[in-house]
Amino acid sequence: MITENGRVVAIKGDQLWVQTIQLSACNTCSAKQGCGQRVLAGVTAGRANQVLVDNVLGARVGDVVTLAIEESALLRASLLVYALPLIFLVVGAVAGHQLAPSSDGWALVLSGLGMGLGFVVVHRQQKHHGQFFRPQLLRIEKQSIDPTIY
Repeated sequence: MITENGRVVAIKGDQLWVQTIQLSACNTCSAKQGCGQRVLAGVTAGRANQVLVDNVLGARVGDVVTLAIEESALLRASLLVYALPLIFLVVGAVAGHQLAPSSDGWALVLSGLGMGLGFVVVHRQQKHHGQFFRPQLLRIEKQSIDPTIY
């Protein structure tokens, strides 16, 4: 299970908006000079993200909470978001090449349409199965004394 701490910033019915800050372990890593992850972490470090989770523990605005998501759910979501549009793009390019082997125009058009169709499929899957990819509220680390303080 992958966990992350965040602060509750809003309540929406039976759900919470939790804000997390992406932090990187690159500054303490001994291999930071030779790792490509450092460049990526440098671009996103300190960026705030907000995620919607079910309020199963009765958390309030200002509480520091721990969120968790299964590694398998994260892997499935990553494959869905990244691989599916790419597969549709390749299938579209191959189909376009089969339609007109002497011209790249059809391959270009159908690869773009394939990728667009892949994104539509991903969006629909997320709408219907998004609950499986959503983090869960694991525990309340620190309760806020005054919910107006943030």
